[in-house]
Amino acid sequence: MQTKKNPAPVDVVIIGAGAGGATAAKVLTEAGLTVVGLERGPWLKPEHASGDELKYLNRNFIWQDPKLKPRTYRANDQEEAVITNFSATPQVVGGGTTHWGGMVPRMTASDFKLRSLHGDVPGASLVDWPITYDELEPYYTRVEWEFGTSGLAGANRWEGRRSRGYPTKPSPLSQIGRTFATGMDKLGHSSFPMPQGMVTEPYRGRKPFSENGFWQQYPDPGTGKSSTLISFIPDAINTGLYDLRSDCYVSEILVGTNGRATGVRYQDENGYEWVQEAKAVIVAGGGIETPRLLLMSKSAQFPDGLANSSGQVGKNATFHQYSFSVGLFDRDLRDPLYGWSGHYMSGCSFDFYETDESRGHILGSLIFPSMLGHPVNWSFPGRPTWGSAAKDADRELFNHSMKIGILLHDLPVESNRVDLDPTVTDAWGLPVARITHTPHSNDYAQERWQVQKNGEILQAAGASKVVPVNMERITGNTSHELGTTRMGNDPSTSVVDRWCRTHDVPNLYVFDASFFPTATGINPALTIMANTWRCADRILQVDRHTWS
Repeated sequence: MQTKKNPAPVDVVIIGAGAGGATAAKVLTEAGLTVVGLERGPWLKPEHASGDELKYLNRNFIWQDPKLKPRTYRANDQEEAVITNFSATPQVVGGGTTHWGGMVPRMTASDFKLRSLHGDVPGASLVDWPITYDELEPYYTRVEWEFGTSGLAGANRWEGRRSRGYPTKPSPLSQIGRTFATGMDKLGHSSFPMPQGMVTEPYRGRKPFSENGFWQQYPDPGTGKSSTLISFIPDAINTGLYDLRSDCYVSEILVGTNGRATGVRYQDENGYEWVQEAKAVIVAGGGIETPRLLLMSKSAQFPDGLANSSGQVGKNATFHQYSFSVGLFDRDLRDPLYGWSGHYMSGCSFDFYETDESRGHILGSLIFPSMLGHPVNWSFPGRPTWGSAAKDADRELFNHSMKIGILLHDLPVESNRVDLDPTVTDAWGLPVARITHTPHSNDYAQERWQVQKNGEILQAAGASKVVPVNMERITGNTSHELGTTRMGNDPSTSVVDRWCRTHDVPNLYVFDASFFPTATGINPALTIMANTWRCADRILQVDRHTWS
């Protein structure tokens, strides 16, 4: 009979190898701590990357398989939850940074103090962050330079103070980016190159990225696109102190009789179950999988789920719905836009980001132009879907259309949440995440106003036809999952403290966007990495000395 011996204990076990998990691994191992990383998905190699649309967009190559790893959704407690591929996010080494568009603008100073600015909004659970932009700024800078980014410092007039510029110059505007800038300029608005997670010139041995539209939702076979797969993970591995194990599914965080985390239980790719002991546990599985794991980790000490004495685990979920207006340009009057050429999103604006209550709502969002989709998967409202008419539409419309989209800065609502589905299980027999979510009325007002404004910008840019595409519900189409283990100073109303350490378990941390007290109107990855670095520094300076 074969005997099995659990692996040796380490200082820290990190669940997930995406933006938060890989950043923590880099910082902690470079300071001398031993770290095991457990990633649920596979470890891709450069040869796995390509511009194959069917492979990536239609056949779930890097995405969670909804048959094996389903989720359920309902709008409210009265509805029956249905199985849906809500907020599909790559479960691979590198996490969301393998598929992302690489948009890395910083949060604004106002994002950290929304309750102070707007008070109690009926129906919402608005709070201030327990940290400020100034506390995070040095870590924004550190990540931008260590990770490899591009941009134009000072171009965003709404940005807070900046201690340093970007390490590489911004990418050139695509034809779509130039058309967007033209429309903005005609209406008296400002735009600037999108800050991006990539290098546009040789940087630390890396080569610039290929200027093409096959970027969003594709891994990069080269070194131009910044991802934790090609940056922070190799940094951590090179220390000799990071043991990253792929295809490992964590089912429970273990706690001792003293209420401290002792490690995790997981299953490897061969179906064997192991226990990895550690002095501390960091969870970085994302805003859906992290609360799911905490809620599954029940015990006599934590009957309602781990770190959930407040009852707040999974609540206040926000998801950044992506909505847009589509513009069609007359092919006899306009040059082609060539959506497949140049970076997927090469321009943006913050002119509608800060609150202007004359618009009929609070908050605002980043806006940015892009093509309507990659050639096989692109679509135009009303486009024929079959036969010669579809082929004619592809020839006539693909290169003469674009959209301007938003990232909805959605309000947190306590009843919008992630919990465990009582009846649906995954392929491993574990309860799946159930999402309950109805947008706040301010979300609808903000989204409709901005989509209409984006249509006006397209008209100013020369579009002959504009079609608004508004949301009916939150779909998770951005893969941004925020707020489900809220950070705060009060243990009765939050899950983690200002250092992202859970109030209930002093050696258990959350380092993904679950900690966001409120959403933002921008992509969260840069803030996840910057805040992780800030909290990891605290671990090194203070917490590690308290671990038994």
